[in-house]
Amino acid sequence: MPASTHTVTNQASPLADYDVFSADPALVEGVALHIAPERAEEARSELSELGSAAGSAEAQEWGTQANECPPVLRTHDRYGHRIDEVDFHPAWHRLMERGVAAGLTDPWSRPDGQLRRSAAFYVWTQVEAGHGCPLSMTHAAVPALRKEPQLAAEWEPLLGSRTYDYGLDRPAAAKAGALAGMGMTEKQGGSDVRANTTTAVPLAGEGEYALTGHKWFCSAPMSDVFLVLAQVPSGGENDRLTCFLVPRVLPDGTRNTFRIQRLKDKLGNRSNASSEVEFDGTTWARRVGEEGRGVATIIEMVAATRLDCVTGSAALMRQAVAQATHHAAHRAVFGKELIDQPLMRNVLADMAVESEAATALALRLATAYDSAAGDGAGAEHDRALLRLAVPTAKYWVTKRCVPLAGEALECLGGNGYVEESGMPRLLRESPLNSIWEGSGNVQALDVLRALQKSPDALNAFLTELGRARGADFRLDAAVKDMLTQLSDLDGIESRARRLVERMALVLQGSLLVRHAPPEVADAFCASRLGGDWGAAFGTLPSGLDLGTIVERALPVA
Repeated sequence: MPASTHTVTNQASPLADYDVFSADPALVEGVALHIAPERAEEARSELSELGSAAGSAEAQEWGTQANECPPVLRTHDRYGHRIDEVDFHPAWHRLMERGVAAGLTDPWSRPDGQLRRSAAFYVWTQVEAGHGCPLSMTHAAVPALRKEPQLAAEWEPLLGSRTYDYGLDRPAAAKAGALAGMGMTEKQGGSDVRANTTTAVPLAGEGEYALTGHKWFCSAPMSDVFLVLAQVPSGGENDRLTCFLVPRVLPDGTRNTFRIQRLKDKLGNRSNASSEVEFDGTTWARRVGEEGRGVATIIEMVAATRLDCVTGSAALMRQAVAQATHHAAHRAVFGKELIDQPLMRNVLADMAVESEAATALALRLATAYDSAAGDGAGAEHDRALLRLAVPTAKYWVTKRCVPLAGEALECLGGNGYVEESGMPRLLRESPLNSIWEGSGNVQALDVLRALQKSPDALNAFLTELGRARGADFRLDAAVKDMLTQLSDLDGIESRARRLVERMALVLQGSLLVRHAPPEVADAFCASRLGGDWGAAFGTLPSGLDLGTIVERALPVA
C-alpha cells in the first residue's frame, strides 16, 4: 500500500507509444522536399510505420536492456576449443532484426535509396544508437567491395538482405543475410593508417593472402566479414598498404583465424561490441582493389560511414530535444508550465534550431549521395559537393551533439541525471560520432586537403551556398567572411577548425533559409551567423518567435 504522504504529482509521463517520424516536422518536410513526388507517399508510409515501432514502449525497453546487459566475449567453448564469439542480450537481436528488415543495410536497391535509408536510420537510431554501428558498416562496405566485381557479386546480395541471420555456425554463402565490420586502427598508428604494421603475404590462389598482425579497434567483431588494411611487403623500403576482405567463417565451413583479445570497456555505446583482434599468420583474406591502393579503396566505406556519423548525431540531438520539450510541456514551475517560462523557452528553442539545422544538413548529404550515383550536371555537382560537405558536416554536427545532449539533460533537472530517464545514455553516446571515422582534427585537415587538391569541390560548395544568395543579409555577410578566411592561407592549418565551423554554419544557414520555416531560419541566422549568440544554449537574441520554434519541436505522443 502506498504511504499516505506519497502522492506523485507534477511528473511528466514517459514519451512512449508515439510515431518518431511523424512527430518530427523537420524530418517529414525534409524527406518530402528531396524525394521524387511519385515515391513520396510510399516513403512516408514506410517511415511512419518504422517511427511507430521506434516510439513504442517495447522498442524503448529493448534499448534499455541491450545497454544494461552489454555483450560478453567467449574465447573458448566448454571443451577448450577456441571459438571467439560474442554473446548478446536478446534485446540486441530484436533491435538488429528490425533495423535490417527496415533496409538500414541497403540504400542501393531502389531510387532515392540513400535518402530513404538515412531517414530510416535517423528514426531507428533514436531507439538505441549502439546497434547502428554494424548496420552502418554493413551498408558502407558495398562501395568498397565494388572495386572487385567478383567479390561484390558474392557479398552484395547478402549485405543488402533484409533478413537478419546471426551466427557463425556456417559460411556466409549458406545464410540469408550477412553483416560487415571494419578493422583499420592499430595501436601505434591511430588515424595514421599508413603506419599500420599488419602484413599480408600472397598465397597460391589468385587474390588470396595470409594476414599477421593486431587491430586495436575492430568494430562489431560478431560480423560475418571485415574489411581490413594490411601492408603487402614490396621487397623495398615502402610496403604497399592494401585493403582485404576477411570472412569469419571460411567457404568450407571452418572458422577463420580471428582471435578476439578483449572487448573494449567504453564510455558509451555499451550495447555494441568493440574489440581488439589478432591475425596469426593463418588468417585467410582476399584482396579488395589493387595492391598499394588500400586507402583509396576503403575510403569509399569511410565516406559512407561518415554520413552515418552526421545522421546518427542529428538523430541523437532530435531525441534529446524531444525528451526535453516533452518534459517541459508536462512540468509546472512557479505557477505555469515549464515550456512557457521565458528563459526555458529560449533554451528549448535554441536546441530545436540546432537540431533542425543538423537534420537539414544530413538529409541534403543523403540526397547528394543518391544524385552522385547518376549522370549529368546535377550528379557532377553533388559528387564534388560531397568531397567538402561530408567532412565539414562530420566535424561540426558531431561536435554540437555533446553540448546539446548535456543541455537537454539539464532541462529535466535531477530527473535527467537518473539512469531511468534515458538521458545519461544519450549523453554518454554523444561524443562517439565525433571520434569514429576520424576525430575533429582529421576532418578539418581533410577539408583543407580537399580545398587544395579538388578545386571543383570548392566551386560546388560555393554554388550550393549561392542558391540562397540575397535571401538573408546575415548569411550573405557570413559567406563573405568565410571567403576572406579562405583567401588567407598563412597559418591556415592552425585555423582549420575555425574555418570548417564557418563553412558548416553557412551551409546549414543556406539550407534553412531556403527550406525551413521563417522563424527557424531567422533564429539560426540571428544567432549562428549574426553574432548575437552566447556560448551556452538559451542565449538567442530578443525579437524572435521562440514559441513557434518550440511548438514545432514538441513531439506529440
